[in-house]
Formats: sequence, C-alpha cells, structure tokens
Amino acid sequence: MTRLRSLLAAVAGSLLLFLTGISAPSPAFAASLVEVTDFGSNPGNLRMHLYVPDSRPERPAIVVAMHGCGGSGPGFHQSGGFGQLADRHGFIVVYPTATKQTAMSNCFDVWSDASKRRGGGSDPASIVSMVDYAKERYNGDPERIFATGSSSGGMETNALLALYPDVFEAGTVFMGVPFTCFANEADFPPWTSKCVNGSMDRTPEDWGNAVRQAYPEHTGTRPRVQLWHGTNDTLVPFQLLREETEQWTNVFGLSQTPTSTDQPQPTWSRQRYADQAGEVKVESISVQGAGHSLPMSGMAASAVEFFGLSG
Repeated sequence: MTRLRSLLAAVAGSLLLFLTGISAPSPAFAASLVEVTDFGSNPGNLRMHLYVPDSRPERPAIVVAMHGCGGSGPGFHQSGGFGQLADRHGFIVVYPTATKQTAMSNCFDVWSDASKRRGGGSDPASIVSMVDYAKERYNGDPERIFATGSSSGGMETNALLALYPDVFEAGTVFMGVPFTCFANEADFPPWTSKCVNGSMDRTPEDWGNAVRQAYPEHTGTRPRVQLWHGTNDTLVPFQLLREETEQWTNVFGLSQTPTSTDQPQPTWSRQRYADQAGEVKVESISVQGAGHSLPMSGMAASAVEFFGLSG
C-alpha cells in the first residue's frame, strides 16, 4: 500500500508539473502598440507607432492614421477606433506623431514648401518611410495602402494622396483643407490664416492643378478620396469641404454635380461622384450639427468600408 501511495504521488506530481508549463502551450498575448525608432529616412523628425493585429492575412493591408494638432499616435490609437477595426479585419495601422511645434501645438507640416514637394524633406516623406518599413517588415500588400487623419492629420492625408498617388490606394479626410491651402507657416494659425478664415474660394481647376503639379510625371490611377466635415465646425470652416470636393473631383475629371446622394445615418449627408464606369472616386459627407470633433461613432468603420477592408 505504501508503494502504491508513493507511485500515485509521483504520477500526480508529474502531471502537475506538465500542466504548469513543461509542455503546455504559451498563453496567447493580445497585440499591442509598439514604437519603431529605426524605420528609415525621417526628414520630418516624426515618431512612429505600429499596431499589428495577431490575426492577419499573409499580405495585410496597411492604414496610416494621423492625429490632429496637439495629439499623438498612441492617443489616436486609443480614440480613433482604427485599432479595434484592425483586430476585426486584419490590417496593420501605422500611427505617426507630429513633432513640429506651432501656435496650435504639435501639428503635421502642410504649410512649408518641403511639405508640398514629393520627396521634399518633410513630414510626407517620413510617413512614406514608415509605410515602406511596415510593408517590408510584415509583407504588406502594396496594392492596399491607405491614409486617414483628423484635422491636421486629415490635411496631411490630402498631401500624401497628392504627392504619392503611386503609394496610396485611397484616403479618408476628417475636417481637412485642400492640398496647398496654406501659403506658409504664418498662414497656419486660424486667427491669421487666409486658408481657414472662411473665405477661401478657388476654382476647381486651380485646386486640381495644385495636385497635378505635385507629381507631374504620374500617369497612373489616382487614390479615391472620402471627405468628412461637421456643419458647425468653426475652427476649420465647413465651407472648406466644398473646396476639397472641388479639388478632387477636378483631379478625376468629374462633374461638380454628384452622381448620387443619400443619408447613411440620420445626421450624415453623403454626395458621391462616380466615373463613367460607375466607380465612386470621391465621397463628400456633411455631418449635421457636428463641430471640430471628427471622427465620431461609426465613422472609422465607414472609412474602412470605403477602403474595401471590411468585406
């Protein structure tokens, strides 16, 4: 009996040791936001954070998501909703953080001459370096790279789409301004700005020429664009949504008259501009009663759907 007890004790001890980790699989860890400090050329001196979901396809899409003035990549990860959507749909999110200090705190550069030139040595070039890093490190799909941003980040989205149409498939702009709207750094603060003083009005062709001149050698397709703005925005006036829409419809050679209108949600009024084949190239969405506070609930998901990543 004593021998039997000893044998049973030994077996029990071996089983306990097995269950506590010798051959047990490691616990699953959820994906986390990580900072990357060596992503490549960084003339804009930006910081980079990266979110890579645990479950993703062999060639994942990449979404660049950019904060507004005074924000950060980690802050936009917490508030923008793109991290949760990345977990659901398996795409990678690149979160740049602006470091240029302005009267509006840290903002992405959309005013300098360098920010308006392809490879010009400012924030857009740094962000493309981040995309290249993520694409190479995680086997990203070069045909599915997208940009989105809020306020300053939305303005930078317009710049990226204009300067690097060969890199980005589509973009979503929340509370942005047209590419080249700001004349210089002195024009950036709202209280001294001709861009955001509520009276900016150029012809669609003038706006379109600014995009075409950003990369005149480009002969391929252009990134599709989704534009959002609150009707009660007093910081970046709602009127600038019309200027943005005129810019991108002109770039695509589309009529200024939408091909369809609808209301995806009660406060969202959407105008769509499609080409002759019926493909929507530009969406313009007015958010009734909203101020300078986008994206709000459901808008990040709508952006991801526009990118074609939610199917």
